[in-house]
Amino acid sequence: MSIAELDDMTAGRRPLVPPTPPRAPDNMTAFGRMMAIRNSPIESWGRRAYEDDVVQGSFFGHSSFILNTPDAIRHVLVDNYENYTRTPAGFRVLRPMLGEGLLIAEGRAWKHQRRTLAPAFTPRAVTTLVPYMTAAIGETIDKLRAASHGPVDLREAMQRMTLEIAGRTMFSFGMDRHGATLRDFVMEYGETLARPHVLDLLLPLGWPSPQDFRRARFRKRWTAFVSMLIAERRAAGKDHNAPARDLFDLMGEARDPETGDAFTDAQLGDQVATMILAGHETTATALFWTLYLLALDSSTQEQLAAEVTGMAAAGTPEIERLKFTRAVVDETMRLYPPAFLIARAAAGPDTIAGLRVRKRDVIMIAPWLLHRHEKLWRDPNAFVPARFMTGTPPDRFAYLPFGVGARVCIGAHFALVEATLALAKIIGAFRVALVDKEPVVPVGVVTTQPNRSPMFAITPR
Repeated sequence: MSIAELDDMTAGRRPLVPPTPPRAPDNMTAFGRMMAIRNSPIESWGRRAYEDDVVQGSFFGHSSFILNTPDAIRHVLVDNYENYTRTPAGFRVLRPMLGEGLLIAEGRAWKHQRRTLAPAFTPRAVTTLVPYMTAAIGETIDKLRAASHGPVDLREAMQRMTLEIAGRTMFSFGMDRHGATLRDFVMEYGETLARPHVLDLLLPLGWPSPQDFRRARFRKRWTAFVSMLIAERRAAGKDHNAPARDLFDLMGEARDPETGDAFTDAQLGDQVATMILAGHETTATALFWTLYLLALDSSTQEQLAAEVTGMAAAGTPEIERLKFTRAVVDETMRLYPPAFLIARAAAGPDTIAGLRVRKRDVIMIAPWLLHRHEKLWRDPNAFVPARFMTGTPPDRFAYLPFGVGARVCIGAHFALVEATLALAKIIGAFRVALVDKEPVVPVGVVTTQPNRSPMFAITPR
């Protein structure tokens, strides 16, 4: 589809502006801001955060900086990234689920893990995993077709599908027996332990908060569950004369190219937990938001369906040819970035955008804000997939659905392939609409989640 054709199709049509949380008042009190942060940090940001280049404030005795300029973001995440670590609250919230895996590790431990894991996530390696994806997507479509006579919870369906993909690509077996337990773990943690308590923000990392004791008990049960999955996979064995068949094989056989070291069992367990959680929850949420937007914007939904139909008529479509489908995914992740906030603590003094930064000051780079910033985007709150089809990509430090720099998400290509394939096949099979008109509002709790799961009506094409 050419840009001219796209312009013709969108001409005269007012773009969709989906519902968003209300912005914080400029005069919000410190207590009010604290309560908003606990409920959803998105609700703590006011007008200035969407308009100014840098917003300086205070955060429990230290200065805080919200950065909205590409140059400042590049400085923190690329040029001087080793000076900026996760905040104590970030460690408290993520460690119980992810241990010392790639998302949490710092310094030499992180470099070792990144070097060791990188070969498992190259485009070539991901291509070998696509059959697992397409099989699980096809089974999901069959189940949706059987349920299409009544309302359908597409959020749950996407969670089940991406969990199945995570299980098959990780272990070569489905998650029929373990999926419900894993989802229970994710829901339990998200609803009770992922929201930071005020003491999580105030206490030094070495001083446990009341929530930390509950998180430690959770982690004991969670790691036992992950160990059980690994033991089951190892018991299944593999043909040692065959090439690696899943991510578990790839990670188990991986060696640090500099030291030759492999992962220990504990490290492997943390990597498995990280990949399963990051690999299914964020993609499921992105797909939910995409389907929600398409249900609100039937014209864009039909454009996508037309692209899929055209590709199918020409034979099995290659994912690289699904240009508009990918643009819809990209635009959805602009409006609903999987990680809505990147928070870092300064390990030492620095200067950012001409401002003095002291040790332990807090730096916030919020894709939620950056992707909706008035100075960086035209119609920033509108759903306009065509903005990703102009041939001119956005500034790489203004669009951060997977982060940027050395710590960019290692599974970004995997997630994009999975989401694009799934969306093409689902919209190619069904028309989707919402059963009710009550707005669905994003909430920031680790990821950008919906405040409720609406029911959808799906009609086979």
